[in-house]
Amino acid sequence: MADPAVRTATRARGSRAAEPFGVRSGTRHPLVAAAMVLPLATLLVIVFGGWEAVVTQASSVAGKLGR
Repeated sequence: MADPAVRTATRARGSRAAEPFGVRSGTRHPLVAAAMVLPLATLLVIVFGGWEAVVTQASSVAGKLGR
């Protein structure tokens, strides 16, 4: 049987073994996040034909900003 105190100490040190699936918690670089989301966003725009909606929203935001 595993000792709960050892597991707690391991988690407190931030060991990779204590992390689920080897994923670290925290933030990722914005460019990495963009690289992850842009292919899916492009696919959704193509599949659902939402390019006009994107352009409409962008021009609306630009109008609100005074550009």
